[in-house]
Amino acid sequence: MSAALGPVGRAVGGRRRWNPSLLVGGFIVLVIVLLALVSFVWTPYDATLVDPAGRLQLPSWSHWLGTDKFGRDIFSQLMVGSRTTLFVGLVAVGVAAVIGVPLGILAAMTRRWSSELVMRANDLLLAFPALLLAIMFGAVFGASTLTAMVAIGIATVPSFVRVIRSGGLQVMRTEYVLAARAAGRRPFPIAVRHVLPNVVSLITVQASVSFAIAVLAEAALSFLGYGTPPPTPSWGRMLQESQEFLFTAPRLAVFPGIAIALAVLGFNLLGDGLRDHFDPKLEDRR
Repeated sequence: MSAALGPVGRAVGGRRRWNPSLLVGGFIVLVIVLLALVSFVWTPYDATLVDPAGRLQLPSWSHWLGTDKFGRDIFSQLMVGSRTTLFVGLVAVGVAAVIGVPLGILAAMTRRWSSELVMRANDLLLAFPALLLAIMFGAVFGASTLTAMVAIGIATVPSFVRVIRSGGLQVMRTEYVLAARAAGRRPFPIAVRHVLPNVVSLITVQASVSFAIAVLAEAALSFLGYGTPPPTPSWGRMLQESQEFLFTAPRLAVFPGIAIALAVLGFNLLGDGLRDHFDPKLEDRR
């Protein structure tokens, strides 16, 4: 009797084997998403409320993580900052997928010269430092959340193009695609009915990994002053504002630093877990 496969595990000798990366990463991401959703309806304090009399307070029952140099509640800032980080990541990865997936499929299905043209242009963009591109956007168009989203999205496009092209080339060699081409089907129906459904798993994994990159990039841009402008809370700007208190109040840098590290770790683990789930052979070779 064969054993049934679970959503995050697979059968090994009749026993379910759980994927720890998927479980841990999914849990971390779920906690961050829940914090962001709760922040829409409740935070302990107004995250932008300045209280000079209550500045630099230690963690207590009234302020769970203390207050910053302006008297703002740190926990409330982290909650609202998670909302900003996830929003930038979602839009940036969405922009990268909308541009990168069609280009990757196009590169896999077109003739050699046109495919090479797409890939060489992709390599040129990939060789350009993503952070430098984002800083250029911020300098030209001004620091804003929209600028950060567009810059991060464009910098992430090459990753989607390379991954989707690789998967698309494998699909194009399958018998059902060869039969469809022999039957005279047009390239667009083949791309929509055969290629795209077979690379959805690759898109999901790449989106998760790219989300971790977007979280780190948004924090770096906000730290440098090219990301989300004040007074909207941002984890990166919380780090930037804590620099002058690294030795007197290190907690101001520790809490947002841990938040960024956990977010990046969670999305990376989620991506690794999804990759192993969609292709168990990768896990067997470890």
